[in-house]
Amino acid sequence: MIHKVVKNADDAIRDIPDNATLMVGGFGLSGIPENCLAALLRKGTKGLTCISNNAGVDDFGIGLLLKTHQVRKMISSYVGENEEFERQLLSGELEVELIPQGTLAERIRAGGAGIPAFFTPAGVGTEVAEGKETRTFEGKVYLMERWLRADYSLVKAWKGDTLGNLIYRGTARNFNPMMAAAGTITIAEVEELVQPGELDPNTIHTPGIYVHRIFKGSNYEKRIEQRTVRSIR
Repeated sequence: MIHKVVKNADDAIRDIPDNATLMVGGFGLSGIPENCLAALLRKGTKGLTCISNNAGVDDFGIGLLLKTHQVRKMISSYVGENEEFERQLLSGELEVELIPQGTLAERIRAGGAGIPAFFTPAGVGTEVAEGKETRTFEGKVYLMERWLRADYSLVKAWKGDTLGNLIYRGTARNFNPMMAAAGTITIAEVEELVQPGELDPNTIHTPGIYVHRIFKGSNYEKRIEQRTVRSIR
């Protein structure tokens, strides 16, 4: 049986080279692989292409790697909470591919499913369609989009077992399951690591066959990206 458990994040990302393509799970600051990103910051890996729904915030998540110029290109959907990202984009320091969120999700899912291309109406007639093939189906124009795959997928789960089976909790599920399937090597960090047989098979979201390395993370901040409060009278 393949031994998948590694001792910590530094061990898990030890062989990620410069110029690698990474998928980074999470939506906003929910369900992001905090420990893996911190380990990449410590390692100093540079020239990264990061596929992520968003770019974190200035001092957390992918934002930490942007601040140290370790990210060469971002492939994302929403990036509005990161001022450093904006500065690097406008100055030409960072290459950016912005994708409609549904298209981003489907391109990642297609990568995991082995589907090299599909057609969608999203982006037809806009800058998104530039240089891409279009076809008409039943009188409507559709845009061809290609799959997305990565050298490494970094995902975060609530609970996992030593075989790599993963369970996500609540909205932290987001992009993590589809990214886990689309990476050549998938690294999972979990809040709780248990033995085989301790997870209910009916609740598993990512089967262990997709996961190559797993470790129990620590010191999760679980930040709230934007907090809105009101006074109680």
